[in-house]
Amino acid sequence: MNIFLTGATGFLGGRLIQNLSREGHTLYVLARNIKKAEQLLQKTADHTGDIHIIKGDITVPDLSMDKETLKELVNKIDVFYHMAALVKFDLDLKDELFQINYTGTKYALEAAEKMGVSHFYYVSTAYTLGKDEYAEEKLHSLDRSFNNPYEESKCKAEHLCMDFKKFFNVTILRPAIIIGDSKTGEADSKFTLYGLMRSLEVFKKRFQRKGMGDRVFHLLCEEGSTQNLVPVDYVADVLSDVLKMGRENNIYHITNSQPPLSADVFQIMREKADLELFKLAPYDYEPYLSEEEKLLNNVVDVYKNYLNRNIVFEDSNTQQLLQSFNKEPLQMDEEMINRIIKGYHDRSTIK
Repeated sequence: MNIFLTGATGFLGGRLIQNLSREGHTLYVLARNIKKAEQLLQKTADHTGDIHIIKGDITVPDLSMDKETLKELVNKIDVFYHMAALVKFDLDLKDELFQINYTGTKYALEAAEKMGVSHFYYVSTAYTLGKDEYAEEKLHSLDRSFNNPYEESKCKAEHLCMDFKKFFNVTILRPAIIIGDSKTGEADSKFTLYGLMRSLEVFKKRFQRKGMGDRVFHLLCEEGSTQNLVPVDYVADVLSDVLKMGRENNIYHITNSQPPLSADVFQIMREKADLELFKLAPYDYEPYLSEEEKLLNNVVDVYKNYLNRNIVFEDSNTQQLLQSFNKEPLQMDEEMINRIIKGYHDRSTIK
């Protein structure tokens, strides 16, 4: 099968490429950074599928491909995976987020239509539900409150994808918080859980230099909240499995039906990532925060919508897909979390 991919040089994309290449598919990878794409190819050199790098940019019509390249791809590509996205939660980045996540998806859909693909796979996020606490595997209404422009841009892009069902089949895949490999702990990400850990490490280093490294700093956390963590290899496997056995025009939550408690994950972070000076505190402790603790909680505030809630994701479509392959649902035990947190810490380069 001939498969076109955007965002394939990222954390998740690299794993998906390994899966698809191992299965013998011919891949056409869009990349702004050719050198980074070539480095990715080296990891897949022992696999059987052919991989072709195409220089391009999703924020430009026709994905910035020249007319000759696009012409060569017409009626040649069977499936299109669109993974490229900007994962940032800052309000002041709204224009850039919509340019990449919404307009970029529009250009990807239009390019896929010109290529004559039969199926378009859009990798979205489980958090297009906004501020709700329950999500079905259906399109969410746009008339809702979002926590940030990232969520809003992805939700609107989902609706745009479904508008193209008259041209090809559309499947939307919604991963939750993607973390490292379940078996090795290997990770290459700076977002969500890793973004939080990095922020805490930077904060720690700053106050150690001031001679305040032996203090305890309180981080506000809702009691009973959970972290919907999903290993990158699990997500990549679902993305490649849906190609073989997925139902057309469906939405799949790639989530954790038994997410770990925030308190348990945080305790592992304290032990395995040398973050003992941070301690969780309930929200009624807020009036007692020191000025430094107020600064800390302000710095990590953008992550709390994902690491400090207890959301239920309905995932019957994904469970049915897993059953088709006789696979078990995700089982994330303490040992796996230990391995993933330690894997990040061992590779951390913060000075």
